[in-house]
Amino acid sequence: MSQPGLREVEHEITVSAPATAVYRLIAEVRNWPRIFPPTIYVDHIAEGAGEEHIRIWATANGEAKNWTSRRTLDPDALRITFRQELPAPPVAAMGGAWVIEELSAGESRVRLLHDYRAVDDDPAHLAWIDEAVDRNSRSELAALKTNLELAHAAEDLTFSFEDTVQVDGCAKDVYDFVNEAGLWPERLPHVASVRLTEDTPGLQELEMDTRAKDGSLHTTKSYRVTFPHTRIAYKQTTLPALMTLHTGYWTFTENDGGVAASSQHTVTLNTANIAAVLGERATVEDARQYVRTALSTNSLATLGHAKAYAEKNRD
Repeated sequence: MSQPGLREVEHEITVSAPATAVYRLIAEVRNWPRIFPPTIYVDHIAEGAGEEHIRIWATANGEAKNWTSRRTLDPDALRITFRQELPAPPVAAMGGAWVIEELSAGESRVRLLHDYRAVDDDPAHLAWIDEAVDRNSRSELAALKTNLELAHAAEDLTFSFEDTVQVDGCAKDVYDFVNEAGLWPERLPHVASVRLTEDTPGLQELEMDTRAKDGSLHTTKSYRVTFPHTRIAYKQTTLPALMTLHTGYWTFTENDGGVAASSQHTVTLNTANIAAVLGERATVEDARQYVRTALSTNSLATLGHAKAYAEKNRD
């Protein structure tokens, strides 16, 4: 019998993939920003035998939220239970489970269970949570199905790369330059305008217009998670035409020579737009090189200006 004020809901989807493969994908939370649209970033706080403590940053009804969860992994039962430790208001309590059921050798059912309460059992808060859970659950399950069934096809379309600049300065100064994106129009020639908000410390919403080599402007929107003064992770939610995914992070690692400042990107190409953007004869490899060059050019420009800023502050 359910407790008063406790809501219990279930969503499910059928996936054309083996149950064990589905389980492995869900268990690897570091990949969630790549496979689940609402997820911005996931970080492990602690790991143990069959248990883990994680922190998740995600959007809910267009708002960025973050919370910590504890998960219990049972690969034999193909079940992963989770419980939020510090839910973000208006959520008072949130938990549930992923349950994977084998339907055949190549098909499985994924059930996503949730139980939750609203702060003060407020009906308006509960309605907000109902909508967020329903929207995110449907989105997560649809993304899970898509990414599993298209895993082999997408493998050649997803790639990662990294650019690094050595800085004769301190990590804090380099970090500050990248963190203070609101000042980029004054500091970076390729950035025309920026709209930066940080209602929750360490969780930023960044929308900016950048100039391409041909002078055209491109608008992108990202959510960023900051870890002073070592890392800034991000996920783009408004993407250029040639990408269906763009996640990454900036890292600032002190060494004997000062600081190794790096920009890492993970990209999935949008093959449907290659001809429109690059011409009818353009190939996937052409698109890969085009995207990598464009992203590296901007990253290295930013790192170069950050280097100059940090080294000037050192003097």
